[in-house]
Amino acid sequence: MCTRAVYFGKENQIVTGRTMDWKEEMHTNLWVFPRGMHRDCGLGEHSVTWTSCYGSLVASVYEGGTADGMNEKGRVTNLLYLVESEYPPADDSRPALVITAWAQYVLDQFATVAEAVVELSREEFRVVPVVAPNGAEGTVHLSISDPTGDSAILEYINGSLRIHHAREHQVMTNSPIFDEQLALNRYWQQIGCTVMLPGTNRAADRFARASFYINACHQSADAREAVASIFSVMRNVSVPRGISTPDQPNISTTIWRTVSDQKNRVYFFENTASPSLVWIRLSQLDFRPGAPVQKLTLDGNPDLAGDPSHNFQPAEPFPFLVP
Repeated sequence: MCTRAVYFGKENQIVTGRTMDWKEEMHTNLWVFPRGMHRDCGLGEHSVTWTSCYGSLVASVYEGGTADGMNEKGRVTNLLYLVESEYPPADDSRPALVITAWAQYVLDQFATVAEAVVELSREEFRVVPVVAPNGAEGTVHLSISDPTGDSAILEYINGSLRIHHAREHQVMTNSPIFDEQLALNRYWQQIGCTVMLPGTNRAADRFARASFYINACHQSADAREAVASIFSVMRNVSVPRGISTPDQPNISTTIWRTVSDQKNRVYFFENTASPSLVWIRLSQLDFRPGAPVQKLTLDGNPDLAGDPSHNFQPAEPFPFLVP
């Protein structure tokens, strides 16, 4: 499920792209959340609560979780599948944050990757997994990037949080865990990717291709060229529609792609069932405290194209899916 890569253009033209690979439609819509929202992830008296410091534009899944998005500071968060994830035990006494709210919490609270890493390293809460509506285990890891090009990969392995923080962590896919992905990628670098690149839809092969192409493509200061370049990379690592491996959610059809221009604060969304894409300029959105939550309905509307900012409608925020 999914590939994520960060493009380093000239003159600080930073762009993050991702694919969403899943074996069924996830009824994804776009949401605008203002700053100053009081949040509760729905786990009762033990739930983490917070007030959002930053507004965000997000892509929902199953109308029960935030899977992807960019906040008004240009910091991007992407949620990807990782079957090896193992979260803290249920008897852990720390406040709990449901996994469907993890990405939203990070978007709401942090302007930079460095700030997020410092705070999240304290591990003041535990993350609680949830089963998806189709019965798949909600085992995921998280990537974050900011307009400087800084990146961090967050994984729960053996019940503990592991954070890989470095600008060079441009790429993330699925299994195996990130340490092992880096080792596999070093193998391909040693044999020379200009001679041969692995071509299957397996996560390790997608990691190798994305790692090579994200830096081999034209590194431009022009926003249009930068966005086009990373879209071309994300399409290269996409899985054709209708191809999914039974019992392996990490090898599934690419159902949508996003690209976040973090310098110019423009969010692009591409439904693979649509002939067109949509883009939203965050400068046109109202993130002021007290502004209404707004929703752009993408589900069932595949012909939407261009800049549909005027189509957002006030809506009640979706409740986070809980166990």
